[in-house]
Amino acid sequence: MLFFVFLSGGLFLGWSLGANDTSNIFGTAVGSRMIKFKTAAIIAAIFVVVGSVVQGISGAETLNKLSSVTTLSGAFMVSLCSALIVYWMTKRALPVSTSQAIVGAIIGWSFYAGINPNYSTMIEIALTWISSPILGMIISAMLYLIIREIVNRSKIHVVMLNLITRYGLIVIGAFGAYSLGANNIANVIGVFIPSAPDLSFNLGFIKISTTDTLLFLGGLSISVGIISYGEHVMNKIGKEIMFLTPEIAFIVVLSQSLVLFIFSSKELSLLLSYVGISIPQVPISSTHAVIGSILGIGLIKKGREVNFRVVKQIVLGWIFTPIVAAIITYIMLFFAQNVFKLNVY
Repeated sequence: MLFFVFLSGGLFLGWSLGANDTSNIFGTAVGSRMIKFKTAAIIAAIFVVVGSVVQGISGAETLNKLSSVTTLSGAFMVSLCSALIVYWMTKRALPVSTSQAIVGAIIGWSFYAGINPNYSTMIEIALTWISSPILGMIISAMLYLIIREIVNRSKIHVVMLNLITRYGLIVIGAFGAYSLGANNIANVIGVFIPSAPDLSFNLGFIKISTTDTLLFLGGLSISVGIISYGEHVMNKIGKEIMFLTPEIAFIVVLSQSLVLFIFSSKELSLLLSYVGISIPQVPISSTHAVIGSILGIGLIKKGREVNFRVVKQIVLGWIFTPIVAAIITYIMLFFAQNVFKLNVY
């Protein structure tokens, strides 16, 4: 029972992730009024759990290479501090990087515990904070040029085009939710894996491991965040950065979904390794990917429609997040150990 009290920190982070990062999946679709929020939330809630359970372990393994939090109380404090940062940014309607929050918190724990984090893993993760928005920009710009050419050549009627786009957004949004769960579930439950008690059980026809149980519970917490509070941040992504037509919304959702999938698929990573391309299995920021995807199209349009004031606010939030997460975690660990007498490392 005590474990589930400590796990509440991770579940709170999952809720915060769902509330914040749902905007990256369906924000452009809802913002362009192609899909109602209720429809988007239900689809995202279902597929984020599926992605978490089916393909979520890879990123968690990488996150634990950064620094393995060895006690439940330490994992609780790391998750709680990350969640507080994400929740605060969500209240301000700013799409924040949950990956940056948890990485900053883990580094704060490492310094407090007197343990050097794995700097090579830290650099590997930090590089994705640069490469993922750039990759999103490249993919979205290429897709925009290709799809625009196809639409112009086909001369498809606008009503039929909107219908195709609407259903396309639903399918791609489901893929995006799956990819979000597969990639970002590591941020929710990764720190609990080293210290979790035995939560495995046998149903006869299938055996559920402790990690599977954690992945499912984490995915469920993300779903609750999506349904209960996800609409709050969607308007920032969907309306304020750049005006989005339905076709552009489709391209943005597809681009960021592909970026998330690329960094969470072991099979794709193995396939690309045969041609000399190395893709780390890292929990990346879906926020970075979607902002990059929007800016990729904006730059094709020569930046005329991009609200750079909003972009500046978001980028400042990205810089601010890991630093503050590390500082707050360090301070909270001090109080947890010296006031509440918890064994945090």
